[in-house]
Amino acid sequence: MSRTRTPVVDGWFTGDGEGFRLLGTRCARCASVFFPREDTHCRNPGCAGGDLEEVPLSRRGHVWSYTDSQYRPPSPYVSNPELPWKPFTLIAVELDAERLVVLGQATPGVTVADLTVGMEVELVPGVLHEDAETIWTTWHWRPTGERA
Repeated sequence: MSRTRTPVVDGWFTGDGEGFRLLGTRCARCASVFFPREDTHCRNPGCAGGDLEEVPLSRRGHVWSYTDSQYRPPSPYVSNPELPWKPFTLIAVELDAERLVVLGQATPGVTVADLTVGMEVELVPGVLHEDAETIWTTWHWRPTGERA
């Protein structure tokens, strides 16, 4: 039986491979960019608001901060309490073009020992959780090996 690939949050990312992108929105009036996307109003308190357009965000950025999860997060995070907890690494990435910080998990196997502030990372498709029917997809950050 084939499992369905389903985004953990619909409309936050699109594509695959080199075409994989996070989707944000930009205010037509002040040019502020938002992620997660905003579909009702401009979040910039200094802007009276304008039309919001969907924009694909940069695929590369630099590590702004990072940490790891040494404990099992509470619900609604999905994990099997029957299995031992495996820590994962979280990275806050400042996107190059937008100057916007986006949080996400590192690719599996990347630990805090592999990261430094300012290190370049790239956006790649990832998997948050799998069950018998569904593969829940998300985004991950992968180090490129370059320094700022």
